Amino acid sequence: MTLMTERPTISGTEPHSFEDLLNTLDELDVPGYRAEIIRGSIVLSPWSKSYYEDVMELVCDQLRSHLPEDHRISIGPFLYVFPGDERAYGPDIHVTPRRISRTTSNRRDGEALLLACELTSSSTRDDDLTDKVTVYGRAGVPVYLLLDMQEELATVFWNPSAKGYESRDTRPFGEKLSIPAPFDCPLDTTGFHAPPTNPPAP
Repeated sequence: MTLMTERPTISGTEPHSFEDLLNTLDELDVPGYRAEIIRGSIVLSPWSKSYYEDVMELVCDQLRSHLPEDHRISIGPFLYVFPGDERAYGPDIHVTPRRISRTTSNRRDGEALLLACELTSSSTRDDDLTDKVTVYGRAGVPVYLLLDMQEELATVFWNPSAKGYESRDTRPFGEKLSIPAPFDCPLDTTGFHAPPTNPPAP
């Protein structure tokens, strides 16, 4: 099994099935890290920076009134599984039917996602920009919202296909980004910027 933290730490090289990796995730206890399965490895990502919570709340507050009936927008961590691609992701923000939370399982069906949103970190950025674009699209997730916190860019992907997504739009933080159907609303990215490294004294 391969465990990756920040890129990468290897704790073994013997092959494991996707189900084996999922079972390991069920038992994994790694305080301070989020665990996902990407390209046959368990990838551990450190907790987000504190201001990411403000950004996630700003997204949720703007999209909540545009959700289809009986859907919920939530902040992670919950594990969404994509067996066809042997991936398991924990998106930062997710929109799903309320019914999928009525289970005792640690795993959720990735194809139930109506929207997945990732806020990049230095350790996850490459996967958020590549692997997840392909997998979310192939699974038919209607909207993938990617907030590149390092470059301060917001990108929305839609029109899922077998190759990923057919459509995308990118705007710098501070501008409005149109979120397509089934939401059909603007997302104001004002307030998504990182705060000053050394905030002024109170």
